Amino acid sequence: MSVFCSVGPRLPLFLRVLLRQRQLERSCRWTRAALQQHQARQLSRLREFACRESRFYRSFHRGLQSRPLEDLPILSKAELMEHFDELVTAPDLRLSELDKFLESGGPPALFQGRYVVLSTSGSTGLRGVFVFNDTEWITALASITRPIAWLGLNPNPMRPRRAAFIASTSPWHYSARVSHSLANRFLPSLRIDASVPLPRIVRQLNEWQPELLAAYPSVLRQLAEEQIAGRLHIPLRNVTTSAEVLTAETRRRVAEAWNAPVYDTYGATEYAPIASECPLGRRHLFEDGAIIEIVDHRGRPVPDGADGDRVLLTIFNRHTQPLIRYEISDMVRPVPGACECGRPFRLIEAIQGRQEDVLRFPSPHGGAVDVHPNVFHQLLETIPAGGWQIVQDGERLHVYLAGLREAASVADIGERVRARLEADGAMVGHVVVTPVEALDRGPSGKAPLIRGGRRASEAAAG
Repeated sequence: MSVFCSVGPRLPLFLRVLLRQRQLERSCRWTRAALQQHQARQLSRLREFACRESRFYRSFHRGLQSRPLEDLPILSKAELMEHFDELVTAPDLRLSELDKFLESGGPPALFQGRYVVLSTSGSTGLRGVFVFNDTEWITALASITRPIAWLGLNPNPMRPRRAAFIASTSPWHYSARVSHSLANRFLPSLRIDASVPLPRIVRQLNEWQPELLAAYPSVLRQLAEEQIAGRLHIPLRNVTTSAEVLTAETRRRVAEAWNAPVYDTYGATEYAPIASECPLGRRHLFEDGAIIEIVDHRGRPVPDGADGDRVLLTIFNRHTQPLIRYEISDMVRPVPGACECGRPFRLIEAIQGRQEDVLRFPSPHGGAVDVHPNVFHQLLETIPAGGWQIVQDGERLHVYLAGLREAASVADIGERVRARLEADGAMVGHVVVTPVEALDRGPSGKAPLIRGGRRASEAAAG
């Protein structure tokens, strides 16, 4: 059993995580009023601590101590990284030293023997560095295991079940660090980097024969196609995904391949999970550990049923690196009502992607037209392929299709894409459809569905 991050005469880490998980899960039985009281207490403590211990927040929130949360300024990742040394509350943390530590590579280790250090891949244009002390990391691990507990899949010493995790294996990445920390003999696990070629993944899974699988949706879709085609033969009973947009077509193909549901978790390195599906398939926000604001482009809360432009996170237990109204660019839709499972948390619908995924095209009437990622989901999900990827490159729009099946006409696909975009008022140059063996993946192994979106357009315009 791993004892990573266990210090002195403490319980092994895995047991500490399970105990913390049980403490956190008590909130699932709270009333909505009790949850809101908890949030108010935690927010007050966090704000007081941040203004006392962080030079950055003393300046950033100056004169606003008595104002409500929604009146505080929004913290961007750019501001976080620019003011990193002033924002953190531990004087021994310096971004320059953390950068050297991350660049050193090697197996996961603790910075100065005390801190877990993670980095995002920079897929939105800017890398983020995040630091956890021992107590914060235990809570982070316990939190990420809560969706597993919801599905009744906590490791059982009486019946170990084989699992496979397909994500990033880079030591600085969240998924790799979590899987390393939680390694234990009660859940024998195979870990595969998502960038490994598909035939090799299939061969390793066939040898391992897992019952549980956690994978990026882009990998899961391809594995479902391999199972249906008869090249993959694994007896999956439970399937979970995270880190990418999970499409309805991927759910359908998994059900066809294994007669198993897919449970999706939505999170970020900064706070995970942000939301997860309960056994009834409803997505609940984890509001006992943070205040989660879904807002429009002006930072105003959106009503239920409306699409938000970004999410603001105020995380209660992060004192080493306080995050108050921290912005992530995910587009999420809150929905009204309460779930029949009885949990008091608000509900959201599927995550639509990031603002950076919105493609911008010139309009024949002047100005520009934004095309939402959902347009490409509607166009490409029904194509007989194992996955797709859109790349905007100036006047060219590239459509890459992995594992294209049957005699699908790439010319017809290109014309369908062009016609739909022009119907939406966009001027499109060349649409190039290219069958590929594998989708392009970033440093963390993710395969972004859309590249060259709004951020790239704005950078080119600037």
